[in-house]
Amino acid sequence: MAGIPLYFVDLQDDLDDFGFEDYGPDCESMRISAFLDIPGQDNLTPLARLEKYAFSDNIFNRQIIARGLLDVLRDFSSTEDDFLTVMEIVVRLSEDAEPNVRTELMEQVPQITIFLQESRPQFPKAFSEYLLPILVRYLTDPNNQVRKASQESLLILLEQDLIDQSDLENRVCPILLELSAPENDDEYKVEAVNIICKMISMLGKQTVEQMLLPRFCDLCSDSKLFQVRKVCAANFGDVCNAVGQEATEKFLIPKFLELCSDSAWGMRKVCAECFMAVSYTTSSEVRRTKLSPLFINLISDPCRWVRQTAFQSLGPFISTFANPSSAGLYVKEDGTLSIRPPTDDILTDSSAVDTAHCSSSYGKGNIFTEDQTTSNSSNSNDPEGSSTNSGHVISCPIVEDEGSNSKRPPTSLSTDGRPSDVFNSFLYWRSPLPDISEELDLLPVDESRKDLDLESEYSPVCKSYMASSDIEKVLQSLQGHMDDPDVQAQVQVLSAALRAAELDSITSEETTSTQESSEQSEETPSSVCTQCPSPTHPEQEEPKPPSQSPTLEEEPVFPIVSFQEEERQEDEKIKVQDVVPQPLLDQYLSMTDPVRAQTVDTEITKHCAYSLPGVALTLGRQNWHFLKDTYETLAADVQWKVRRTLAFSIHELAVILGDQLTAADLVPIFNGFLKDLDEVRIGVLKHLYDFLKLLHADMRRDYLYQLQEFLTTDNIRNWRFRYELAEQLILILELYSPKDVYDYLRVIALTLCTDKVSEVRWISFKLIVAILRKFYAHGENELGVNFINELIMQFRHSSKWVGRQAFAFICQAVVQEECMPADQFATHLLPNLLSLASDPVPNVRVLLAKALKQTLLEKAYFTSLGNPHLDDVEKTVQAMQLDRDQDVRFFSTAEPKQHLRSTPLEQSVD
Repeated sequence: MAGIPLYFVDLQDDLDDFGFEDYGPDCESMRISAFLDIPGQDNLTPLARLEKYAFSDNIFNRQIIARGLLDVLRDFSSTEDDFLTVMEIVVRLSEDAEPNVRTELMEQVPQITIFLQESRPQFPKAFSEYLLPILVRYLTDPNNQVRKASQESLLILLEQDLIDQSDLENRVCPILLELSAPENDDEYKVEAVNIICKMISMLGKQTVEQMLLPRFCDLCSDSKLFQVRKVCAANFGDVCNAVGQEATEKFLIPKFLELCSDSAWGMRKVCAECFMAVSYTTSSEVRRTKLSPLFINLISDPCRWVRQTAFQSLGPFISTFANPSSAGLYVKEDGTLSIRPPTDDILTDSSAVDTAHCSSSYGKGNIFTEDQTTSNSSNSNDPEGSSTNSGHVISCPIVEDEGSNSKRPPTSLSTDGRPSDVFNSFLYWRSPLPDISEELDLLPVDESRKDLDLESEYSPVCKSYMASSDIEKVLQSLQGHMDDPDVQAQVQVLSAALRAAELDSITSEETTSTQESSEQSEETPSSVCTQCPSPTHPEQEEPKPPSQSPTLEEEPVFPIVSFQEEERQEDEKIKVQDVVPQPLLDQYLSMTDPVRAQTVDTEITKHCAYSLPGVALTLGRQNWHFLKDTYETLAADVQWKVRRTLAFSIHELAVILGDQLTAADLVPIFNGFLKDLDEVRIGVLKHLYDFLKLLHADMRRDYLYQLQEFLTTDNIRNWRFRYELAEQLILILELYSPKDVYDYLRVIALTLCTDKVSEVRWISFKLIVAILRKFYAHGENELGVNFINELIMQFRHSSKWVGRQAFAFICQAVVQEECMPADQFATHLLPNLLSLASDPVPNVRVLLAKALKQTLLEKAYFTSLGNPHLDDVEKTVQAMQLDRDQDVRFFSTAEPKQHLRSTPLEQSVD
């Protein structure tokens, strides 16, 4: 009975009287069709015997026939008559009163359907005429087990696309609509809703909209049964994706609003889980105007479980606002994020003006997407950026800390590539400061300060605003780009400047008394224009309005009150961004608040860290200042899991932010991760190359001193840490010069080659080969020879046989990878390699035999007749063929095996 399939084993006691005892233990296979072919006393044909047992009074007989129908069809459906006979038996068997028989039959329907489609194409209507009616009927079967089996079979058939569209529309969908009707039984309704939701993603868009979408909308509003609404909410995202944006916004979004406001907290929780999927299929306007306020309500839900789920979905929801192209990035086909290539980095009219929000706390200018044809390093020291379109230069005002240098000229994209030395007051224009002369009148005035302030007044000849005609020209040039919100902001600023210039021309004609001018100039923010002559009669001159801009050569002296007011206005301005609704961003930034951990979720900071790269991509590098403090807080979190999450994604964030922000904000955090726990350091180590390649060469070189620290781990048994280090070093070699590799990375590689774990040593041998390739590829033969001599001293003359074996591995890999010229190998390595033939340890000689026979003698250089080293190699091989060790003799005489998926080095390791 050992060869009988599983479905016979359990019932063998009941089937002994049907001839199964005639099959001994030597029978390797047993099928129901073979049993039917046994000649018995009844003198019946196999199909007649099948019909007899299919309608036997014994339940087990009918059950086993139902379970073996696929085998029966394989053997007895070659002719049309036999096939029709079997299918009639299947139909009669489907009406069996025993639920177990019906369940067994339904479980075989998908396999039978696949068999008929692949092996019996001459019966194209078999499924539609015989099996589909059984499937549809079982969906309304009174037995729960039968219904579950029919639902699973239906989904399998839909996934395999084995049901015709006409059958779905005319036979399957009507029965599901009938089961999900309001007047139907609750149990049937829940099951029908569940299968409808799963079917929607597998059907065509037109079929869903015409037949299933109206019923789905009605079920979402089912006030009688909570389970029905919950199933609809759980599959809401899939339904939206299936019907598309137009139907989603027209029919589904109103229902989704109702579900999110459901009285049951479990319903609201499910809605929060699928919020991102729903948002993904809507337009930006609906996402901003309808879904964003709705999500804010979920975040402030009275139920803690709803709030917890909403905060977990907050980052993914914000990411649906993302537009990577606006950040100068693009997503590759493999899903990785990369900087936009030069051919794609052409600024369009809609993004020609990229005005950055600048903060006095950072002291930086606008962040912009540079043309990749221009070297990033040339602008690395320039805190100001510029966006170009048709030769126009658009810049934004830079807010500096008090005492910082605000006289730096703007960057100009002129032909000579040098910054323009011409002062442009528009670039340094700011909103007029408030008039505080009345408040200053109440302050005590020092006579000595009066005289000093009188000398610092502006002359009417020195103007700090551009002429009105110049401003109007700039306004006209920007009219073609009014669709861009940044351009609109520039136009507003220029309009205000134009009004201020006109006001200045009026006020300059008026004169006041010397005493009044002296009192107003004591604390009035003004600047001294040293290019203009001092006024001859200061008592007859009126001070300029307090909104005068400073000139290029003199730092303005602002009163404390006015400077704080200006800083407050700039802080308010910088808090405004139009990428993501501000309430959503504020809630995301609050996830690091310790109160959230107590009232929402103890792991809320981990969810914040996990979604931060997506949020950063959404906001763009120009809005990084919104996330900087949050990122620093997460990087200092007491939970190592939070820091570990950041460590695994810091290289992606570096791509998003660019080299300048990475150097300023991410490098310090990266340095902190290098000294963290091993659980955090492994995240940095796995993407060490990806992060270092984004840094400038001078900053990248600083990490040469820190790479050796990775050799020290909290647990010496954590060998995978050192394995990962070796893999990263192979990639990192291209980032450094051969001299740096020799001075720093060479020591690490030699240390890894002596590791106690063999896996670390094998990968380290590849690192040694890569280092040699680096030296000889750059013409550093002297460094290569010095490194080879060190390998010989450390491994060839090692007192341990493992070291000498490693030398054979390294030599074999060097020849295999061709990382150095063959003549150099023959001169410096080959003599020491051949000397291993007299090694006392057989394992070393075995590796030498493999290296010579499988690798060295396969290269044309060593087998050429004129090669002076050929005789030495052949003599060594012949001597090893007479070795006292059997394995050495075998590998020195046997021909090398051809492995399609392994290198000779890997074969030697095996």
